[in-house]
This record gives sequence, structure tokens and C-alpha cells, in this order.
Amino acid sequence: MSLFFIPKRPVITAYPKMPDAFVEAEAMSLYLSEKGIAAPHGSLYDEELRRQIRAGEFDMLVVAGGDGSILRAGHLCAPSGVPIFGVNLGRIGFLIQVERHEWREHFNKLLDGEAWIENRMMIHADHMRSGEIIGGWNALNEVVVGRGQNLRPVRLTASVDGLELTSYVADGLIASTATGSTAYALAAGGPILPPELRNILLVPIAPHLSVDRAVVLAEGSSVSISVRTENAIMSVDGQPPINLLEDDHVVIRAADVTAQFIRFGDPGYFYRNLTAHMNENSIGLPR
Repeated sequence: MSLFFIPKRPVITAYPKMPDAFVEAEAMSLYLSEKGIAAPHGSLYDEELRRQIRAGEFDMLVVAGGDGSILRAGHLCAPSGVPIFGVNLGRIGFLIQVERHEWREHFNKLLDGEAWIENRMMIHADHMRSGEIIGGWNALNEVVVGRGQNLRPVRLTASVDGLELTSYVADGLIASTATGSTAYALAAGGPILPPELRNILLVPIAPHLSVDRAVVLAEGSSVSISVRTENAIMSVDGQPPINLLEDDHVVIRAADVTAQFIRFGDPGYFYRNLTAHMNENSIGLPR
């Protein structure tokens, strides 16, 4: 648990594809204004707000949206060290602690010094071809190397710290953070990791006569995924795919930046939040 935190220069953003998000963002801005704190608000994609966030002009970003909005906010805020306060307007909200009807209560707790900052590891992926880096990206959830439009499985080889681990014939291979262990990796049968871990998780997708178990790498390890087939793509945090050629490599390691989140109460919030969502999705229990 990091030091307790009280913001002085917050900014409030809304995910533009959720119309209600702008209503909530405006209400949040007004609420903080009444508390004597100026908090501009706008779209998460507003270029001027994004420029100011990158320049470090704010010390907290509030996001009204869902888990996808939090991923986008993480990419934006991590390089400048701006912590994120998420308010869930989406369906699941694994990454978000505060629900729509709770933000006033939690704003009060925040201003009373009852919030703390949680640090979550991101990973960095380099796309390499013929020994040269042709692209690099950070991910909060996962990097996936998998099959493209063709339905045939792909052939991949994974090496850890320069030593070959195994080969896969599968629909793909997920390299996930602990944060991403509750996302695509979970759907593919991987374990759930506590959010504070700084390990990379490897999970095969629909392996065929290949290793079918997830592997948790030691902290500080890197993995190189070599493409041994045609029809392969890479996707970073669910963004549009990048085409890969045979003999391309995707090298994944811990990123140099960390995503920061505003949290409340004890670190056990993660398990309570997880249990509530798993119960809701599996047997329809209300939250």
C-alpha cells in the first residue's frame, strides 16, 4: 500500500461512447467545485486535456466509464505518473472499485485523506523483425500473439530469458500482467494473480497437442514469442491487430512505467470486488 493521497489538481473525463458518462462527469466537476477544488471535465479523447495530462498539469484523473476506459487511461497516465480514479458505468468493472452511485461518498473520503495509491505493473512489447525493432507498445492487461483471419492455429515458440521454454500449436498465446489475469487470460483458463505481483503470466489459447497449462514467470523475467507460421497477428490490450510475418519475434518484459490507481480501505478490496463480479456473472446474484 502506497502513501495516502489527497489531490490538488484533478481532471474528470468521460468515455464518449457512454452518453451518461458526460452527465456524471459534469456532476463530479460541480461537486468538487462546491468543495473549493477546480476540476475541469471533458472527453477522455479530448486532445487538449490529453496534452495537459501528459505534461503533468494534473495530479489525478477521474474516469467515468468501464474497464476499457481504464485501460485507455492507464496508457495515457502511466508515463506522467498520474493516478487514476475510476467510476464504473460499465458492465463488469474488475479494475474499478467505485460504482456510479458511490462516487460522492468516495470523493468525500478522498478529500478526507482516506485514499491510497496502488501501483500495478505494465508490460512492454517490442515487435522485432530481422533483428530490428519495428514497433514498441506498453500494455496494462496483456499482449496476445495469435491467429489472424485464417482459422488455422499458429505455431509459436516461447523463450524465457533467452532459454527456450516450449512450442505451441494453438489459437494464440497470452502474455499477461497480474492485472490482466482477470481479463482474457482468465477466460482462457489462466489463474488469478494478486494485483501487486510483478510477474508475467503465459496462457495458451485453445492449444492443440501442446502444453495446455499457464506458466507464471519469475519477477524480472522476459519472454520472446517467435512466430513459426503465417497468418499471425499481435494485439496489445485489445487494440487493432498488428500483422506478423513468419520468423518475427515479440519480446515482452516489465515496462519502465507503472499504472497508478486510487483505492479505498484495505488491499482486500480486490478479492471482494472479484468475488462479487464472479458471483454476478456465474449465478446472477445482485451486487
